Amino acid sequence: MTALVERIAHGPVHELRLARPPVNALNPALCEALAAAIDASIADGARGLVLAGGPGVFSAGLDVPHLVRLGADRAALTAAWEAFFRAARALAAAPVPVAAAIAGHAPAGGCVLALCCDYRVMARAPEGSKGPFRIGLNETQVGLVAPEGIQALLRRVVGAHRAERLLVAGELVEAGRALELGLVDALAEIDEVAPRARAWLESLLVLPRQPMLQTRALARADLVAALTPERIRLEHFVVGWYSADTQAALKALLEKLGK
Repeated sequence: MTALVERIAHGPVHELRLARPPVNALNPALCEALAAAIDASIADGARGLVLAGGPGVFSAGLDVPHLVRLGADRAALTAAWEAFFRAARALAAAPVPVAAAIAGHAPAGGCVLALCCDYRVMARAPEGSKGPFRIGLNETQVGLVAPEGIQALLRRVVGAHRAERLLVAGELVEAGRALELGLVDALAEIDEVAPRARAWLESLLVLPRQPMLQTRALARADLVAALTPERIRLEHFVVGWYSADTQAALKALLEKLGK
């Protein structure tokens, strides 16, 4: 069986590559594999991590067809979302710096994973593609309400006013605008995204180790706090999942996807 997350060691930096084609949809198995890969890399001595996805789609977010097939099974739906938030918390609480190599679109859950990283490098769309790559929290467009803790992740990088505009509209912004807003930190050609992410990590690894790590932990305490169960309120989110508006929007999405 092919690994859902490929681990590639580049010296002290380990690359964790999402490997669930075609769009790295985040089902429970992929989420659990990501959390396990983070733990395994840390246990193996990694001093920095790259979270990579693509090309074309970094991650399309949660596997909505899988979630919809769960029907009225609230326990299974809750477990699927819990697996996603475990993966997000594993990234946010990683004891070493993490850079996201975003070699494609990153909507919804894909954007959340990127926001849990310290640094984000996004690809410029290659020539001949259908358009620029986009990133954002588009939950309202599919009938969902991003939990307060997830909204806080966006606020901390783009500011409260801009986050409000993006969240309410469920807007996905193209890579160039994402850079202007601070949603991503750098742009690169698609084949250079992961190397640029590694280079950023390597620039940190030359610093005195403990002062860098302790400063990082203090600076990211608000991010870790945003993902606590009290800020996510998963039980409230699950209730909303079964609302008429949300179910109608999810059905429309599946029809659009041909599912």
